[in-house]
Amino acid sequence: MTSSQKSKGVSRRKFITLAGGAAGLATMAVIGLFPEQGACSANVPEIDIDKIKNAENETDVLVIGGGMAGLFAAVKAHDAGSKVMLVSKGRLGSSGQTPFAKGIFSFDPDSEKMSLDEFTDKVSRSALGTNNPVYTRQMAEHSLSRVNELKEWGFFDSPLYNKSFSNPVEKRNIPVKERIVITHLIKEKGRIAGAAGFSLDEEKVHFFKAKSVILCTGAGGFKPNGFPICDLTHDGTVMAYNIGAKVTGKEWNDGHPGQAEHPAACFDGWHGMFERKPGTTGVEVHHDLGMDLNYKAYMNGNPVKMGPPGAGGEKEPEGGPYVPDEFKRNGHPGGERGPKDGKRPGPGGPPKEGGAPPGMGGTSVGGSSAGMAIHKSEGLTPINEKCESTIPGLYAAGDALGSYMAGAIYTQIGSSLAGSAVQGGVAGKAAAEYCQGVKMPEISKSKMNEVQAQILAPLKKESGYSPAWVTQTLQGIMIPNFIIYIKKERLLNAALAYVEELRDHHIPMLKAANLHELRLAFETANMIISAEMKLKASLMRKESRCSHYRLDYPQTDTQNWNAWINIYKGSDGSMKFEKQPFGTWPA
Repeated sequence: MTSSQKSKGVSRRKFITLAGGAAGLATMAVIGLFPEQGACSANVPEIDIDKIKNAENETDVLVIGGGMAGLFAAVKAHDAGSKVMLVSKGRLGSSGQTPFAKGIFSFDPDSEKMSLDEFTDKVSRSALGTNNPVYTRQMAEHSLSRVNELKEWGFFDSPLYNKSFSNPVEKRNIPVKERIVITHLIKEKGRIAGAAGFSLDEEKVHFFKAKSVILCTGAGGFKPNGFPICDLTHDGTVMAYNIGAKVTGKEWNDGHPGQAEHPAACFDGWHGMFERKPGTTGVEVHHDLGMDLNYKAYMNGNPVKMGPPGAGGEKEPEGGPYVPDEFKRNGHPGGERGPKDGKRPGPGGPPKEGGAPPGMGGTSVGGSSAGMAIHKSEGLTPINEKCESTIPGLYAAGDALGSYMAGAIYTQIGSSLAGSAVQGGVAGKAAAEYCQGVKMPEISKSKMNEVQAQILAPLKKESGYSPAWVTQTLQGIMIPNFIIYIKKERLLNAALAYVEELRDHHIPMLKAANLHELRLAFETANMIISAEMKLKASLMRKESRCSHYRLDYPQTDTQNWNAWINIYKGSDGSMKFEKQPFGTWPA
């Protein structure tokens, strides 16, 4: 502990707890408690850059991501006749949020009391029209088939997914390359041509030439504490944006709270959920994980006490986010969690120890999922029901696709994992069909040299900013409740000024001494671009709806805002925005 910390009479652990984890760390860096992290200092590379090797790979369909969407994309593309390769920043079955996901929705028409049309309509009512009913219905219609395949592979037999994911992949001899950070998508002659990145385990740059690419890279956040998304930084979204793809959904937010006690203890905070075997869920439409708790904390002050539905015990502030009467519950915002008998459906059962997850008991703090939107509400803009993006040959599935499957609010327990499985399968089959009509693209040597130079640039910096310090600064700007959750124009513009400074000055000066820091440099840059998108989209949507709440525009505006917001890079490199009316595909 430094003398400055002692003089303030606050221990580091206490300070972090009071500040809510990530925001506390960011604040300490910004105000100078860790001045050595903030200084623009010399870079001392641990790698001989001249000895870095290249590796070239070629395949019909390149799947990027090793989670649920990536699994089904690879399997279904192979089964449709394509040569497939899967590459992942992590491990197969251990990537992104997949290890955390323990419930998968299964719509069985023989046992459910409502039809597919009725289910789709109910989701649309909860989502206030923000969902894409084509993807809502697609998820439900194909969920049972995907669940049955997972049963065959042993998915429900273990809390760890690597073995069950490996079973169908190894049976089909699909090559899997793990721990490779993809940093660039490559476009040639107006269509996708492949991707490039680097290995975390050896000094090697990898180039992948492909007829089609499927992004199964998940969503992302600002590496907050309390929620298992620290490896997700919107990599796929930003890479696709950089080559001209349209992306959507950046104004929405995921409202998961974390625990006030030891907020950074993600594993402990979810009370054994990681150790549970997965199970299935049935129809149970909610209006959940919006900004209700954030508004309550803003109006009443922290901490927010949580309890079971109907417990009450705290003053409910007037106004705030709108919840349809059909989905209200007494004493607790949003719809009920779990069936009326209080038991969680499916063989997974309730957590064995420690009670319910954060937000269902005790004292909670916000920001644990900061930077992430509701599942499936952000990502690449689809142009049809086949998970195809605005770049020919480029597809996306799961949380990497802005399908609005559930809309801009959490509407169905287990639908996220089911949607990833279903969309992965849809994208895999569609990509394989696309490959039948195109030749293998050529990537010029000059393009490869340009991309490699960009990949290695942080290693070549003689001095610069460490990715960790820039990330902490970004967290301090974006995570506060009055910036990202309870929004108003003046504060959004103030945060935007800081983020634009990070974009213009700090991204070009990110340094890396080794492969781990090189990964952090690209992740930090991606988070900064995502933050710019979130702030500008939030400023553009001058209304409040679902998981987007504007204190200065608290009402839902159906006349002007029955539309999604798409973001794309203009010819001059600037960030452009457009409205896409609900119920339409992009022009």
